[in-house]
Amino acid sequence: MKNKNALNGIVYGIIPHIGCIMFIVAAVLGATVLVQLFKPILMNRNIFYYLFLISLGFATLSSFFYLKKNRKLSWEGIKSKKGYLAIMYSLTIGINLLLFFFVFPLLAGIGNVSAEQTTGTSLLSIEVDLPCPGHAPLVTNELKTIEGVNGSAYSFPNKFDIYYNNSLTSKEKILSLNVFKEFSAKVINESFLKEGEINVN
Repeated sequence: MKNKNALNGIVYGIIPHIGCIMFIVAAVLGATVLVQLFKPILMNRNIFYYLFLISLGFATLSSFFYLKKNRKLSWEGIKSKKGYLAIMYSLTIGINLLLFFFVFPLLAGIGNVSAEQTTGTSLLSIEVDLPCPGHAPLVTNELKTIEGVNGSAYSFPNKFDIYYNNSLTSKEKILSLNVFKEFSAKVINESFLKEGEINVN
């Protein structure tokens, strides 16, 4: 029964985030059409909070049917099955927190630039008003759409180092991206990297 509880908790934690997961997979694979399809999901400032509530809703619905099936749909029944319910809700909450604060931010860091890629480029460091770290992949993916941006590096919880060729693009063009209209960005550093340099802050 504990294995089933664990599986249910994991499933209910992941299912609401399928759209976000598909967005990241599409971004990694370069599937532009799919990225545009799922992009509005992440652009909603409160989407992860909604998804968290949906996860809890799934877990509650499952618990309701479980208690009803076992004729335990009462306060006494809930007390007698508190172990089942604790596992279900703990895993559902745990999976959500893992996705929000580890998996999505980790995926935002895929493809960090090397010193070779930053040689002779301009560096723009910004802090973005993200609702939670789970939105980081949206920012890094949007930066890839600008010609002249060589790459970006994400630092938890909301810092981005953007490496770009200032003959092809500019700070103003980068900051004019739609994502920064929804999540405002504050410039914290601007510099030019000489040969072999890479920002380590």
